[in-house]
Formats: sequence, structure tokens, C-alpha cells
Amino acid sequence: MTDEKNDDRRIHQAACHCGTVRFSVCLADGLRTARRCNCSLCRMRGAVAVSANLSDITITQGAEALTLYQFNTHEAKHYFCSKCGIYTFHQRRSTPTQYGVNVACIEGMSPFDFPELPVYEGRSHPKDRVGGGVTLAGWLRYEMSS
Repeated sequence: MTDEKNDDRRIHQAACHCGTVRFSVCLADGLRTARRCNCSLCRMRGAVAVSANLSDITITQGAEALTLYQFNTHEAKHYFCSKCGIYTFHQRRSTPTQYGVNVACIEGMSPFDFPELPVYEGRSHPKDRVGGGVTLAGWLRYEMSS
């Protein structure tokens, strides 16, 4: 990854697969927040997420094409493109002042840019556990074949 990708205050351009939904985003802590989760939804969608403050995402095109999905407590708000089905971002239950952003939507980034990612325990949400706090469930590793 280049230093440009790690610049915390850089504004990144992002889009869903078909380009209907486009947005700009400034990451809360660069790519240092990159993670996976093992909750039921994250296991199925398989995205790598990074964090952005709510005020640091601007939808520049296709807001009307975003579809909201909520489940269980209905606190988190997961947004998908209604045309191509790609998960773009979600307002986090654990940190409601932030979005989790699908790194694959950000121009020039891929989930395969990360050789190792923490996977957080989402099957039992931190807000549901006594004492709260994020619990590491494991690590996901990607190694290119030669």
C-alpha cells in the first residue's frame, strides 16, 4: 500500500460495482481500522471494512438507489446499491458516530491489499456482552500464490 492510501485526511472516491452509487469518504484513521467481523451478516457479505465519521461521507450520486437493511436490534444501518447489490457502508452499532465502509468500493483499493486482517467477534456484539469491548475472534490472512 502506498503512503497516499494511509493519509488519514485524504478524501477518497468510492462507488458500488455498477457505479450508480458514488460517494467521497475521508477515513477516520486511514487503513488502520481495516477489519472483518464474524457476525451473521458479515460472514455472508465477506467485506473488509474501514471506519469513517458520519460527517466524512458525502454521497455524490445515486442516494435514491441506496437500500437500507437492518436486522436483530435494528441499530446498525447497512446500505446497499439497489441495482448491483453491493454493500457500500453501514452506520455502526458499536460506534454509532461512524460508518464502516466497504474498502472494495474505494478507488484503487482491494480487500486483497491486506496480507493480514483482524476478525472481530460479532456473533456476540460488544453492546450485548457484560463489560462490552471489542473481542478478537481471529485473523484472516491472504497470501498471493507465486
